[in-house]
Amino acid sequence: MTKKEKILLAAQEQFGKHGYTATTLKMVADCAGVASGLVSHYYGNKDNLFLESGGELIDQMLAILTDKAKAGENGIKSLEIFVQAYFDFTEQHRTTFPTLLRSSPFSDEYPHLDRTHIAAKFKQLIDRIEDYIIQGMDDGSVREVPLPQTSYLVYGHIVGAVRTEFLTPFQIDKLFKEACQFIVRSLAKT
Repeated sequence: MTKKEKILLAAQEQFGKHGYTATTLKMVADCAGVASGLVSHYYGNKDNLFLESGGELIDQMLAILTDKAKAGENGIKSLEIFVQAYFDFTEQHRTTFPTLLRSSPFSDEYPHLDRTHIAAKFKQLIDRIEDYIIQGMDDGSVREVPLPQTSYLVYGHIVGAVRTEFLTPFQIDKLFKEACQFIVRSLAKT
């Protein structure tokens, strides 16, 4: 792993654990085992590092989810695989994934941060959901639903389940499994 990659991973962990406001570039540098100046050299300032760390996670996640969803034999199955893979990704990246919760366009943390770039990355996830819904309406596995509204509602449901799992004191057994099945039941053509 290069020093730049170590810095990005350390940033994801620190922002995920402490949030934007409480995380310092020095904390990131210490966690990565590099000099503070190197963090600034690669990423400029804390805003850029924060957004870059979230954007890199989305790119990584989208590649994995899209690849897994290719196994679906129709639109609803591809959507189900995509959603379950999203939840699996959050579980497998528990120390870094909270960075996405904090940097997302849905976050109220540090409201003055320009999230235009990160919003475009999140929009790729929503667009992929919409692709599977359209595929399903075309192949008959998904009932007719309004778009893009349904794509945003599906993503909102995913985000709600993830936020409940990561940010609340509630301990809900099999929440992700049921959230996925709820989405499938809501869209499947019967």
